[in-house]
Amino acid sequence: MSGLSKGIRKVEVALRWDPSPAGAPPTDLDLVAATYEAGDPYGAPAYLVHFDSRSPDGTIYLDRDSRDGQGFGWDEVMTLELGRLAGRYARVMVGVVIQQRTAHRTFVNVLNPGLRVREGYTVLADDDFGGVLGATAATVAEFVRDGSGDWAFRPGVHGFEDDPATFTRHMGRAHPS
Repeated sequence: MSGLSKGIRKVEVALRWDPSPAGAPPTDLDLVAATYEAGDPYGAPAYLVHFDSRSPDGTIYLDRDSRDGQGFGWDEVMTLELGRLAGRYARVMVGVVIQQRTAHRTFVNVLNPGLRVREGYTVLADDDFGGVLGATAATVAEFVRDGSGDWAFRPGVHGFEDDPATFTRHMGRAHPS
């Protein structure tokens, strides 16, 4: 039956949160994707995609970026066209970073956060960050290429307490099972 499977080809990672109360500094969450080459799938990222950037080949990009959570529905949306990603990439990690410019914030300080990972209309993961309330950042999705070249999804939200730059260097490390 595996001959009929095409694996995951295109996914959408969406993030939402409510704006800060009146008079409080805005809350800014950002989606970040990191790609890893087959020769070093747990090492340094080959490249990062985040606000104001996209992958060199255009396969990973932000459809929507919010700096304050205002708007209706999903505030940040990232598309990953895994089926078009070059064969040298074996792994893609997606994370969420809380910007720390105006105040130190963890997920407990974010009003009504939500995450959805979906392929087409199929929801692969849905989370509210309740398991990582003390974290300033979290990995939220892992995509790995198997021996046949198909992509698979590994769910899980794993919190970090690092600044955004440190998080992006360490987000691809293996998590304990």
